[in-house]
Amino acid sequence: MRPSLASGAIAATLLPSLISAQTPYSLDSTAAIKQTASTAVWDMLQYYHGNVTGATPGILPGPPPAGDYYWWEAGAMWGTLIDYWFLTGDSTYNQEIMTAMQFQVGPNQDYMPPNQTASLGNDDQGFWGMSAMLAAENKFPDPPSDKPGWLALAQGVWNTQASPDRHDETCGGGLRWQIPFANNGYNYKNSIANGCFFNIGARLARYTGNDSYAKSAEQTWDWMESVGFIDPNTYAIYDGAHVETNCTDINKAEFSYNNAVWTLGAAYMYNYTGGSDVWKTRLEKLVEHGLSQFFPQGIAVEPACETHDTCTTDMQSFKGYVHRWYATTTKMAPFIRNTILPVLQTSAAAAIKACSGGALGRQCGFVWTNGTYDGKIGVGEQMSVVAATSSLLIDQAPVPVTANAGGTSKGNINAGGNSDNLNRHETPITTGGRAGAGILTALILGSACGLFGWMSIGT
Repeated sequence: MRPSLASGAIAATLLPSLISAQTPYSLDSTAAIKQTASTAVWDMLQYYHGNVTGATPGILPGPPPAGDYYWWEAGAMWGTLIDYWFLTGDSTYNQEIMTAMQFQVGPNQDYMPPNQTASLGNDDQGFWGMSAMLAAENKFPDPPSDKPGWLALAQGVWNTQASPDRHDETCGGGLRWQIPFANNGYNYKNSIANGCFFNIGARLARYTGNDSYAKSAEQTWDWMESVGFIDPNTYAIYDGAHVETNCTDINKAEFSYNNAVWTLGAAYMYNYTGGSDVWKTRLEKLVEHGLSQFFPQGIAVEPACETHDTCTTDMQSFKGYVHRWYATTTKMAPFIRNTILPVLQTSAAAAIKACSGGALGRQCGFVWTNGTYDGKIGVGEQMSVVAATSSLLIDQAPVPVTANAGGTSKGNINAGGNSDNLNRHETPITTGGRAGAGILTALILGSACGLFGWMSIGT
């Protein structure tokens, strides 16, 4: 079901007048929001060449040194475009999304393509899995009958990550960052990897009604608290730690996408459990901390790197995920709408003020608090503005569907059961597994200045 194009504007009544005269964009009405998001999408896709004859569908230029982007960010981009279609009704890029999402599924239909093995993290796979899950929930057009359904692809990712082969006793459980043992970062367990697994599990529980997914999500949360990656008092979510120290050398860098991926998963668990007090409290505390840490003036920032201008290409995409996942959180837990949406609206208004650069005079920068374009440019910057602007239409959007309430996506509970020998398991996982997931996030403390360096090998 698409959102109605005739719905009344929310921006005129909810958004503050923060639009700079320098930007060509406007958020003054529903029509203006859609036009702004549409133009930002077009500019974002100028970086994508997978639709050119002879090129590989689905990927962005890279990975380094061949180009700036690792495989995971393309998966995140297609998810952003699925949300864009869902919120605006613009189907212009649906065939591009379909082709990309199906081309990258890999031989076992679980988003483990062999040509990405050298940098394949649980997080990378998890981002593609979350985009597939989103396609099922948003009723994105189903693939042809001879192709795997969106639900089946999400299940394939979850099954491979729930496999005992992805887990060990170091740190008491949890997924490692990387999948192949030879990859740099295999000795690191982190919050984004486990967050993707938690997120997909919570959403599969709601979509399918299968409680085994929910039990696994609960176990993942418990492990995160036990190992110290989630602070039970502040609800800060720290980056990760190394297995050699039994995960005691916790890197306490906080990144917005860690907070956001866990917030959305908690919102789905709140919805699935019928509004349990436990998940309500967890969700409230995650949002409270997230708004304080990453929207200190009501505008999205990435404090771990933005202050010192050390954000990598990966990090320059994080603001978009916070906007998207916080917006969807309001559909899963409507009680928190009035806490979240005013902040997202203020942040989006600031974001478009950063869109006055590049050859077209409208490309978007990374820093949103300056009130002007900062000179940076790229997929992450554009994607974040697409997410921030289109997410303003969340009130007009229908609630994500389930298998019993409007969903049509074809599933396969045994998907991923023949995964490649990187982490082979003989029996498909159909009951709750232990914690896990994946996404590149290994950070190390810098030297004298105390700045953070991003270990982006394998994102």
